[in-house]
Amino acid sequence: MQLTIENTSAYCYTGGKPYNPGQPTAVFIHGAQNDHSVWALQTRYFAHHGWNVLAVDLPGHGRSGGAAKDSVEELAQWLLAVLDAAGAAKAMLIGHSMGSLIALEAAFQAPERVSHLVMLGSTYPMKVSPALLQTSLQDEQAAIDMVNIWSHSSFAQKPSFPGPGFYAMGGARRLKQRIAAINPQHVFYTDFYACNAYANGEIAAASVHCPTLFIFGARDMMTPLKSTKLLTSTIAHGQVVQVDSGHELMAEQPDAVLDTLISFAARA
Repeated sequence: MQLTIENTSAYCYTGGKPYNPGQPTAVFIHGAQNDHSVWALQTRYFAHHGWNVLAVDLPGHGRSGGAAKDSVEELAQWLLAVLDAAGAAKAMLIGHSMGSLIALEAAFQAPERVSHLVMLGSTYPMKVSPALLQTSLQDEQAAIDMVNIWSHSSFAQKPSFPGPGFYAMGGARRLKQRIAAINPQHVFYTDFYACNAYANGEIAAASVHCPTLFIFGARDMMTPLKSTKLLTSTIAHGQVVQVDSGHELMAEQPDAVLDTLISFAARA
């Protein structure tokens, strides 16, 4: 689905299904230097099991035009504009890493628009080391390699994303390289800057009253479990699920993530 947001093209993957106003809507929000494709298994299943799917490419990422935004607050406003353009009055927001902060801020800005909140690989504050920020600005390929290594728990994940013969770690590296190639305006640095600068997370979390789910990787080095306590204690009603993975949960444990999402959506 191609929309026009702020006079610029915005792409949403729908899982191959047209939007049906009689169905609930799930919005999937990717993390830094990624696009909608990181949700390949989860979005396809939702779309074919009674849900509208809007898996966005954030501005300056994938098939969406414009410049990457350096503010989580602005990205949340953009996301709410996507809901307006698609005709979705209310949706379940599912965000990974940077995308989880965008989902959280959108729930703060427009709580009446959010039916459920799901945060994967999340933490707050989501601080980025000065060294990584500088590397992402001066040597993007080095930053891609560093983050790719830190985001996976192993060099050899089970061959299930999205099927035999695929290499999760290699695929993640190529996707980040592709984002850099199609938009050379320091997208990785801009994304990291937005995460690092976001300061409204605790206030936003305290405002959340909708059903909430956290999915964490037990071996996540980017947003380690010990860093998640502020979020989980502030949203005390949130359900917490751990999967055996690093930061790239949807690729390393696609079935476990999907099963958790479907179970949560059915109960809440």
